[in-house]
Amino acid sequence: MGNLANFKIDESAATQDLIPNGEYRAIIIESEECTTKRGDGSYIKLTFQITEGNQENRLIWVNLNMDNPNPKAVEIAGQELSNICMAAGIREIGDSSELHDIPLIIKVGVQKGNNGYDDQNRVKAYKKIGPSQTPATAAPSPAGDQPWKR
Repeated sequence: MGNLANFKIDESAATQDLIPNGEYRAIIIESEECTTKRGDGSYIKLTFQITEGNQENRLIWVNLNMDNPNPKAVEIAGQELSNICMAAGIREIGDSSELHDIPLIIKVGVQKGNNGYDDQNRVKAYKKIGPSQTPATAAPSPAGDQPWKR
């Protein structure tokens, strides 16, 4: 049995609740190239961390199918990566680590589960942070904001 006398619970990590629909300031804190389950392609797994508000430090993941037998999946991943780069203010990219620690806004939604899977969060869109933009919250964006990239 291990001694846990100095262990303190991290309440933000302990929650399994979904992140509410809304806009959040976030950064990419990690990225890695992974092989698909079938071994016939690869994807880039991006880990976003919310940096402000009542969901601060929560994580959400985005997988980009950069090499896949389905050309539509590759096309969608390329569009999504372009949207992420535009929101991060990057015109060219050679490695996913170049996206790390750049603040941007993510629009989080909830995708309904099916086939026995639970509901899960999805990043629906990405937006560049403006110079005078206040911290993002779960409130809907007012009309006239910069349009969503996706």
